[in-house]
Amino acid sequence: MDKNTIIGLILIVLVLVGYSYLASPSQEQVATQAQQQAATESTQNSQLQQKPTATLAADTAGLFAEKISNKGSEVILSNDRLKLTLNTLGGIVSRVELIGYKSYEDYQGGKKTDLVLYNEKDTKTEFVYELKEQNLNTSSYNFDITAKTDSSITLSLADSLGHQISHTYTLRQGSYLVNLDIQASGLQNDFSTKTKSIQFNWSDRVRQQEKGFYFENMYSTLTYKSVEDGTEKLSEQGNEDESVTGGVDWIAFKNQYFSSLVIAATPMQNVRVASKQEDEESGYLKHYAAEASLSLDPTGKQPTSLQYYFGPNNYLDLNALNGKTIGEKDQDLQDLVYLGWPLFKWINRFFTIYVFDWLTRLGLPMGIVLLIITLLLRAIVYPTTRKSYLSSAKMRVLKPKVDELNQKYPGQENAMKRQQEMMTLYSQYGVSPMGGCLPMLIQMPIWIAMFNFVPNAIELRQESFLWADDLSTYDSLLSWSTDLPLIGNHLSLFCLLFCGTNLIYSYMTMRQQRDTMSGEQAQQMKVMQWMMFLMPVFFFFMFNKYSSGLNYYYFISLLCGALSMWWLRRTTDDKKLLEKLEANYRANKANPAKRPSGLAARFAALQEQQEELRKKQERFKKK
Repeated sequence: MDKNTIIGLILIVLVLVGYSYLASPSQEQVATQAQQQAATESTQNSQLQQKPTATLAADTAGLFAEKISNKGSEVILSNDRLKLTLNTLGGIVSRVELIGYKSYEDYQGGKKTDLVLYNEKDTKTEFVYELKEQNLNTSSYNFDITAKTDSSITLSLADSLGHQISHTYTLRQGSYLVNLDIQASGLQNDFSTKTKSIQFNWSDRVRQQEKGFYFENMYSTLTYKSVEDGTEKLSEQGNEDESVTGGVDWIAFKNQYFSSLVIAATPMQNVRVASKQEDEESGYLKHYAAEASLSLDPTGKQPTSLQYYFGPNNYLDLNALNGKTIGEKDQDLQDLVYLGWPLFKWINRFFTIYVFDWLTRLGLPMGIVLLIITLLLRAIVYPTTRKSYLSSAKMRVLKPKVDELNQKYPGQENAMKRQQEMMTLYSQYGVSPMGGCLPMLIQMPIWIAMFNFVPNAIELRQESFLWADDLSTYDSLLSWSTDLPLIGNHLSLFCLLFCGTNLIYSYMTMRQQRDTMSGEQAQQMKVMQWMMFLMPVFFFFMFNKYSSGLNYYYFISLLCGALSMWWLRRTTDDKKLLEKLEANYRANKANPAKRPSGLAARFAALQEQQEELRKKQERFKKK
């Protein structure tokens, strides 16, 4: 590997660092963004941000006037996965508990309470009907329970004149899906002739459920599926307000591992969504809000059908819901689990997820599952790792001959000729200088794929391993009360192990490359090695807040890489390798015009063109 290759690898690492940095702004940047957004909100007087949903005053002389109230009663609908609390005031879902899951605080405290995803204090749901004489906002009316079974409840507003609005909720066993049918009857003469929709206003102040605000907030975002453009999301950082053009199939209030989501049988129109960043010490992540127009049949013959999903962001489970939700198409709910850009997504989609799921179903501890996946990935790339090492070893044993070329063609004025001769030398001895790049080109996508997979793997949540009590969040070797710049309020041991192993691996790699270089390249390598040694330091400040599972994976992966390099160095006989190369040279000796082939040949041709151009420029100057 020459200096250009090393620079390329450094740039790849910098891209990874830059990608993470851009995805995770500093606290100062978040504060600046919040100030800028606040100024914008003040200028625009954004109702959606300042007051996510507007409750319209009820008309005491209008329809259902006798049902106007500020207090309702609660009724429970549950199965083996969900416990829904429905409130007759507004006829809405007011509280959702996920059975079998806990918040980190309850997990640490050993409490048996289920995770509260959605509650009456933080959420608000309104259905607003635009009638000829009034705007009827259901949040002001107390519904009656008119039907109830083990799996469904009907809440109704009715009067003696035959006017009725009913909300029917259906929850099946073994499902996180809740169907809602809204039907208005006897009201066709009260609607304007232009009115064929219901205004749906929905907001939720999403609570922090995990240990670390920074990491959970990074993967929490309001997400929606546009009919035309597919799945979109608002920014994970700062505040954002967006009006969506065209129809929308669903809107999700998503945090790192769970989502509250509403799906419409007929695409929602005039959709506006907003996300407002909450303060780190508030106990909340974001304040989400959405407004939309739902299709309405004024005659009451066809209900307005919605479907809620309250549950975990598990890729395979969400993918299995395609074809099982309302509407006539796949809703692609699995897009809630971000697996990275296309190449990285394919690695996770068709390898990591299925291997991870298979190992998980064997009942193995999550730390062992990550270990096995790491070893499998290392085994896959080992042939290319070995090829890379042998390529470097061949260049190492040919170094004396390269030194002779440096002495024969000294100085910058002979650089082009020296490089051409070097490429010819390698070709005659059967060595490919580019052979060391392939493993890195294969390993980097895997590294980035795991960077996207591990933070979204809900299976790691609240799974302990060694000293880490929860592999989905950071482990705390030491912790303190005050946040320090760059490092935060803790020290992660898995992060330290990852960075320490990275330092050792970088040293071994640089030593391997240094042994193949001479002359100017060797001098340049001395500068580059300091850049490589600084990378683990950068990684420490970047990954100290990341999940212990991710740091553990990188630690094991680099440890395997270092052990592989040590083993290959130990088992490679330089004397026998040189004899093999000399045999290659003797086989090519009969062909003194032997030139590089493949990529090396194109590189040599480019060098020749540059040399010819240089000579023409010199002749032009002499004239």
